[in-house]
Amino acid sequence: MYDLVGDIHGCRLEMHSLIEKLGYKIKNGTASHPDGRTLVFIGDLTDRGPDSLGVINDVTGYVSQGHVYVPGNHCDKLYRWFLGRNVKILHGLETTTAEFAALPGRQQQAIRTSFMKLYEEAPLYVVLDNGKLVAAHAGIRHEDIRLEGKRIKSFVLYGDTTGKFDEYGRPERRDWASIYPQGNAWIVYGHTPVEAPRFVGRTVNIDTGCVFGGRLTALRYPEMETISVASTMPRVDEKFRTFS
Repeated sequence: MYDLVGDIHGCRLEMHSLIEKLGYKIKNGTASHPDGRTLVFIGDLTDRGPDSLGVINDVTGYVSQGHVYVPGNHCDKLYRWFLGRNVKILHGLETTTAEFAALPGRQQQAIRTSFMKLYEEAPLYVVLDNGKLVAAHAGIRHEDIRLEGKRIKSFVLYGDTTGKFDEYGRPERRDWASIYPQGNAWIVYGHTPVEAPRFVGRTVNIDTGCVFGGRLTALRYPEMETISVASTMPRVDEKFRTFS
């Protein structure tokens, strides 16, 4: 039994509220459910929200306890920044790097080491329940499940991009869930903020834009029930995508 959690983006308060609403007890850096359920974090732990480093610490502890994490594009960018790569401090990364800069040197080293280990040990996407459930940050085509490579990584982290940009400067993405043939597995993903959980065939987008004033959402599996908590962040309407 799994509880898949959408994009957190530094919204630690909402993450705790959602985990507790799901029936977990948070104590001493652990999250335990009386029925032995497992949390699955589908990426983008950091950036834009008020406590990205706190989210990293919490999720690192939960994963060491046996819960599951797969990275998102913001996780990938933070990892590359920690490596010293030449990445642009934009699109929310500036909030995380500001938190990091405010820490004493010893704490900086601890959080850097912790996050890099979390990222390096995480699968790009995870296949659960004997292939019946897949968690991938921006999604994955059914025909690509269990495959690897640069093309798969790009899709899983960024979605099915066209190379063009919309009026807000965001990468233009195809509505992959409506385009490609589907199989039997449930694919649960986030990355693209929507007003409410979006079910298309055997796919579910659970990024309901918490950091943009929406909600933080989890999907309970196998019940296929969504649970949400309201955001404390200000509303940014243009960040939510609608589909015709």
